[in-house]
Amino acid sequence: MQRSPYGTWQSPIAGDLVAQAAHQISEVKVDQGHIYWLEQFPEQKGRSAIFCRDPQGAVREMTPKDFSVRTRVHEYGGGDYTIVHGVLYFSNDRDQRLYRQEKNKIPTAITPIPDEPMALRYADGVITPDEKFLICVRESHHANEVINEIVAVAANGSDIIVIASGHDFYASPRISPDGRKLAYICWDQPAMPWDETLLCIADFDAELNVRNTEVIAGGVNESVCQPKFNKLGEIYFVSDRNNWWNIYKYQAGKIQPVAILDAELGGSIFRLGSNTYEFTDTHNLICIVNAKEHYSLALISENNIKMLNTHLDYFASTLATEGDYVYAVAANAASAPTLIRLNLQNDQIEVVHSSSSLLINADYLSLPQMVEFPTANNLTAFAYFYAPHNPRFEGLPDELPPLIVITHGGPTAASNSALNLKIQYWTSRGFAVLDVNYGGSTGYGRAYRERLNQNWGIVDVEDCVNAAKYLVQQGKVDGKRLIIKGGSAGGFTVLSALTFYDIFAAGASYYGVADLAALVQETHKFEARYLDKLIGAYPEQKQIYFDRSPLHHAEKLSCPIIFFQGLEDKVVPPAQTEAMIAAMEKKSLPYAYLTFPHEQHGFRDVYSIKTSLEAELSFYSQIFNFKPADDIKFVPVKNWS
Repeated sequence: MQRSPYGTWQSPIAGDLVAQAAHQISEVKVDQGHIYWLEQFPEQKGRSAIFCRDPQGAVREMTPKDFSVRTRVHEYGGGDYTIVHGVLYFSNDRDQRLYRQEKNKIPTAITPIPDEPMALRYADGVITPDEKFLICVRESHHANEVINEIVAVAANGSDIIVIASGHDFYASPRISPDGRKLAYICWDQPAMPWDETLLCIADFDAELNVRNTEVIAGGVNESVCQPKFNKLGEIYFVSDRNNWWNIYKYQAGKIQPVAILDAELGGSIFRLGSNTYEFTDTHNLICIVNAKEHYSLALISENNIKMLNTHLDYFASTLATEGDYVYAVAANAASAPTLIRLNLQNDQIEVVHSSSSLLINADYLSLPQMVEFPTANNLTAFAYFYAPHNPRFEGLPDELPPLIVITHGGPTAASNSALNLKIQYWTSRGFAVLDVNYGGSTGYGRAYRERLNQNWGIVDVEDCVNAAKYLVQQGKVDGKRLIIKGGSAGGFTVLSALTFYDIFAAGASYYGVADLAALVQETHKFEARYLDKLIGAYPEQKQIYFDRSPLHHAEKLSCPIIFFQGLEDKVVPPAQTEAMIAAMEKKSLPYAYLTFPHEQHGFRDVYSIKTSLEAELSFYSQIFNFKPADDIKFVPVKNWS
């Protein structure tokens, strides 16, 4: 083992390998013994395609090369396709029209060309039992407004009929097996779907008439999601009415608990189409259990919950069942997300498909340690700590490693312990990494999530600062080389921490929020009132928006920042980053700025992922005066000498 300064270690986990390995598997479905899933390819500019494995084990790509399966409803999408009797229905990213694809045939559009590009978007669909209609969410973009509805799209493309409207947002339209009941989720601004939603159920008939609509769950301080019917037509759903998203059943006019745990059995409707529980037969379920980011599977039967020992640390929010088999996307700290099949008869697990064909020597992987650390108001918060690790190198005797604090987006999202090569890129070069689930993160119950209410820019920042201080006090990292990085809402936390605290020596902001008032005025409909709960009503609380916006306090900044921005971003528009750059330039502060013309909110292209990682490394090497082992492009840092 060679002694070498932290940050200078040679690593086989190169930027191009990280980018190529960043496939995402989602939306697993089973149809007549065939397994379907959606897979995203950074090397194809983020294109997503539907794949199928037949009962004989043969895998083929179903989506023609000039199609990419993705909806932009709510900008975040989800619920991109559905399948019934071998016929696929999907949203095409390029034009946002719905397409029908029969076996071995070219997809055919079944929705009209909108007046403006991508002005009509469709998501989260299900097929009626007679297979004549696709019931889905439609988002219509007009000159000055966006309208969300539930519509019935004729499977042959002959007609589109609005069947539910009047609320600001809709999700999860589901039809009973006999076709006589319709269930769906809806909510209105300023609520976000993890704040409060309504579960509606209505009579439904073959002529698409919707009658006797009734709200059966949800309302103030209750978030309901994932309604579904069992074979008898009984309605199940997930609710956080007891602090945790647990499973309930509606029967004979009453709500009955099905599975009650101090854990999340569901999640927020940030993306449509999540599926964290599924029926194994009429009344028995399998579900994903998330107990403070410790994931497992559980079988639920009458008055009994059986936890399954799968030796896996993480399950994505997608499950499918058929017969004795359960299909899930799972990972652990040393393996990439993989589509697995679990046999319920013998608990045997089979790998169906891996998200990565690239082999990583496990000796180079840093395994996460869950850290619960003290923070403000006599509370604790959570994070994953990754120590620097490389079998060929160790740091100098008198040196502690630099620390990268990662703050996730959302901000009500969460980090998990699944293998993430973007983290291993840093640890294998000699950086320590702390991935923080600050107060407000999903996965720890409603009360933990609500710590952020009225406190965005305070609680999240305090938790990241206190997490870094905790590791410094533990003697694990160098207190003079603390870095903070994050994207979107995480970028706001980064900029706030660098503006209002003097603890971090450098930062990286990926499409981060700099001006809260501008965000309210510029962002898309889904998040247009998000800040009412996180900050306060605008413009009534305009002063608070000003006080918490890093842009308006740039005079307090004193450390270098590198910025990354997709120029097609509609969630956090480029103007946010550009205003921050202007403030940095005015004060002659050191910064670097990289733009990506074809990226939206979140980088999907292999070039963007690779370039941004290597640019960060170049940036940190200049700030902390070390020479990377990698042959990477030099990124000029303005106002730095």
